[in-house]
Amino acid sequence: MSILKKILNAGEGRKLKSLEAVVPVVNSLEDEIHALDDAALRGKTAEFRQRLENGETLDDMVGEAFAVTREAARRTIGQRHFDVQLMGGVALHYGWIAEMRTGEGKTLTSTLAGYLNALGDDGVHIITVNDYLAKRDSEWMGQVYRFLGLHTGLIQSQMDPSERRPAYAADITYGTNNEFGFDYLRDNMVTELDRLVQRGHNFAIVDEVDSILVDEARTPLIISGAASEATKWYVQFARISPRLSRDEHYEVDEKKRTIAISEEGVSKVEEILGVENLYDHVNIDMVHHLEVALKAKELYKRDVEYVVQHGEVKIVDEFTGRILPGRRYSEGLHQGIEAKEGVRIKEENQTLATITLQNYFRMYNKLSGMTGTAKTEASEFSHIYKLDVSEVPTNLPMIRADEQDLIYKTADAKWNALADDISERSAKGQPVLIGT
Repeated sequence: MSILKKILNAGEGRKLKSLEAVVPVVNSLEDEIHALDDAALRGKTAEFRQRLENGETLDDMVGEAFAVTREAARRTIGQRHFDVQLMGGVALHYGWIAEMRTGEGKTLTSTLAGYLNALGDDGVHIITVNDYLAKRDSEWMGQVYRFLGLHTGLIQSQMDPSERRPAYAADITYGTNNEFGFDYLRDNMVTELDRLVQRGHNFAIVDEVDSILVDEARTPLIISGAASEATKWYVQFARISPRLSRDEHYEVDEKKRTIAISEEGVSKVEEILGVENLYDHVNIDMVHHLEVALKAKELYKRDVEYVVQHGEVKIVDEFTGRILPGRRYSEGLHQGIEAKEGVRIKEENQTLATITLQNYFRMYNKLSGMTGTAKTEASEFSHIYKLDVSEVPTNLPMIRADEQDLIYKTADAKWNALADDISERSAKGQPVLIGT
């Protein structure tokens, strides 16, 4: 019975012991694999692929493939997978989420499942949270794959289709969740097959999986096109919105990001515009512009959700804090913000294609992920993605103290407490890492 078959038959409470089963198998092969010269080690890839053609499965090769990957990593980047990383690699191959503490080497762990699953010629996507990490990992871990005769590809935001196509054709492709998602949308808009860039969704390893599959799960990826729309109403309602008072003329639900206009607000706007009925069918566009102007006023703050640079409104990614060049809010919201800020109003966009990250990642035949914090979202991973979470032990006993979260009633109280804590620790000479 193969190692993975044993895992399949294991109960929930025996997951860890089942993952441990791979360790003695790989370790028993270490001396044999270590004795191979570079050419023979590289030749293992062709051997594995031939065995797949002859009817064996990837599950049958877990131990051998991991031993080969471990030796290749030792020769190319000078790193040998720890036993716990072997366990993490099995979890990824099985389609689980491997919860590994910070510093335990998730990036190196991914090469085990990445190499094994790339043997099938259907491609492996390794997804990171930003372009820098995608480029770093493709160059760093790519040495392991290339040594073993595999091809690696890299997707970056500024690439054109002619560069993306060969990157997706590679055995291992690195990129960000947004780039993979937008390429899928663009592929659905092409009219000729030879213009497609992706070749399917076989297996994905998602780094920081809780951030991408939970925190950003409902974030829609949208491709928009220009739609003709007069700009005068955006300017007009940008001038009206400051004359309306919150809680008197409208209510704001910041959690749901919605605006509800009261009867007093409707009467006030009708008075300002000199119209008898704002909700008359001939004035229905005015209601839309009023809602947009109030959203721009109350829910979208300068230097938080967006910045103004060189006379343009540019969106700030709420998760990374990075500016998203070329991205625009839809349904007139971007124009409403431009009118509020007094910059040139560009044409309104209409949605041509859209998908949420949640729906995109559910298309993969097999999905796995890595993070330092997955247990707290285990129920969501199971319910939405049918993904199990496996907690991989640390290589050495943990000496860091992980304290409980502190919750404050107000943002001011939180920031004041943070500043006091940083000041106190700094005075002691203790370095502080602040995540935003």
